[in-house]
Amino acid sequence: MADDDVLCDALRQILPGARLEEVALPATPDVHLLLLEREYPQAGLSSEDVQRVMDHPLYWIFCWASGQVLADFLLTRPEWVQGKRVLDFGCGSGVVAIAAALAGAAEVIACDIDPLALAATRVNAGHSGVDLIFAEDFESVQGDIDLIIVADVLYDRANFSWLQRFVDRADKVLVADSRVKDFDHPPYRQIARQSSCTLPDLDESEAFRDVRIYLAE
Repeated sequence: MADDDVLCDALRQILPGARLEEVALPATPDVHLLLLEREYPQAGLSSEDVQRVMDHPLYWIFCWASGQVLADFLLTRPEWVQGKRVLDFGCGSGVVAIAAALAGAAEVIACDIDPLALAATRVNAGHSGVDLIFAEDFESVQGDIDLIIVADVLYDRANFSWLQRFVDRADKVLVADSRVKDFDHPPYRQIARQSSCTLPDLDESEAFRDVRIYLAE
């Protein structure tokens, strides 16, 4: 079964009647993603829908605020990735990996433990006209990594332990997050801040639209 069909089938199992639509991101229109149709969240989710989503989260059907901000950061500052080997950890929809490839990275590895996220990233990379390498296991990636890029993975504090592992693995790390307001993890330091919103818009609070980018080197 083609990746597009796999994704549509997975979505229908969790949200019957929902569809995916191709979207060119407003801030980075060269990045094209298959996302949940814009009208669906506006109609509201039933309690049964919410429970299915929580039991089987499909993170790749949304483009989260931090991913959009980090993608825009790389495309407007291509010197961060040009000619470098880059790994996108927890790639989700692939938005940041695709942006890194468009910005001139020599090689971009999209890494996610969710096979559906990798399928979505493959489809989205094709729609955006870039080639990526895919990895299910962070530890299986061989060779030097110049830059690790990370967006929207700190929603669970259990994931904080990865911050040191990133530093140990790559020369530089960029982390974008809008959930943690007490971020204090040396050697990471804040280098940028920008407002954004999830697509389709989930009408999240202003606090969750406030994205900050942290650098470790």
